[in-house]
Amino acid sequence: MIPRYTPKDMAALWSPARRYEIWLEVELAGCEAMERAGLVPGGTAARIRAKNPAIDVERVDEIERTVKHDVIAFLTHVEEQVGEDARWLHRGMTSSDVLDTSLAIQLRDAMDAMLPRLDRALAALAKRAREHAHTPMIGRSHGIHAEPITFGLALAGHHAELARGRSRVQVAREEIAVGKIAGAVGTYAHLTPAIEADALGRLGLRPETVSTQVVARDRHAAMFSAMAVVAAGVERLATNVRHWQRTEVLEAEEAFTAGQKGSSAMPHKRNPILSENLCGLARVVRAAVIPALEDVALWHERDISHSSVERMIAPDATTTLAFMLDRTASLIEGLVVYDQNLRKNLERTGGLFFSEGVLLALVEKGIARQEAYVWVQRNAMRAWRDGVSFMDGLLADADVAAKLSAEEIRHCFELSHVLRHVDAILDRALGAA
Repeated sequence: MIPRYTPKDMAALWSPARRYEIWLEVELAGCEAMERAGLVPGGTAARIRAKNPAIDVERVDEIERTVKHDVIAFLTHVEEQVGEDARWLHRGMTSSDVLDTSLAIQLRDAMDAMLPRLDRALAALAKRAREHAHTPMIGRSHGIHAEPITFGLALAGHHAELARGRSRVQVAREEIAVGKIAGAVGTYAHLTPAIEADALGRLGLRPETVSTQVVARDRHAAMFSAMAVVAAGVERLATNVRHWQRTEVLEAEEAFTAGQKGSSAMPHKRNPILSENLCGLARVVRAAVIPALEDVALWHERDISHSSVERMIAPDATTTLAFMLDRTASLIEGLVVYDQNLRKNLERTGGLFFSEGVLLALVEKGIARQEAYVWVQRNAMRAWRDGVSFMDGLLADADVAAKLSAEEIRHCFELSHVLRHVDAILDRALGAA
């Protein structure tokens, strides 16, 4: 990813230097496990560690230009620094043992970096949802006024969605934390399952159930899919913020900091740039899913059609989502909510959103539902068309008045009745948060 969208910890995780550090750790973990199994002379890994080999990225690249093989170039460079003991590294192993196990560590660590970011965003949503638990607003379907909700309820829905996303990331983290040190086609021809389990255990990984020359790519596809669903949830939230900030709506807006400028031409502009940015970046994360799914079907025990893809999508998707989650948390923490505008927009239609309550009240009085619908709708349409009070129209309607008293009609317009279950929904969504 470009530096603009790259958190420092993710830049470090996907740096060439870190990749080679992990490769060396995988090689040494395998070496130590083979020492304990009696296949490699005791003390080999300790002597290599004592020499503290520093991997020179440029030197590895230089060797690779000749040998045309990244793992061989790496091993050659290690041998240059540690000497004879290097001959015991990679014993019985194949390149994918190093590459796939190292990728598993990077992806596991990326998911571990994602979880606290999700927790911060969830905490922000929970706090703001509780803050605005009883701030009424109009709910919308098709972008049109529907029935009342509260601003806290809207945020609680995003919290619930992101919490499900966190659960999927946690599952993906466990599923991706799988490596292999099983040799050329996974049969342990020159190793043993015990050596693999020993080495991987010390790296914090589990062995692939049935490896070929590679770890099965359905694991990776599931992880990228889990990330994409989280990104989609962030996009839904950001899309709502963009609507709330529209000038003619202005129910909430992104924080506008001192010295910030919204337009090079128009000094008055305050644009939802963070939310728009999140919507755009969600496309980048989502775009990784199809290539990841296509990586599942490799030829026989392996080919390398997946390799070039993963070198791009693994750092890009994880880094982008990490950045998105940081930005999402900041967005919600600083979100400015305009209670008066929420109330103003709620009242714009003069109570039309109480139409269902009136309909049900008539049904309970014995009127056929479709007939009652006609009575209520004609008054609602008159209010839309002529700007007259919906309640006054109902009070003056002979058919309605014959079935409902003025007190019963007014009772249908009680906002507290419509929103009486909000606390229960918030408790269900947020729990102790």
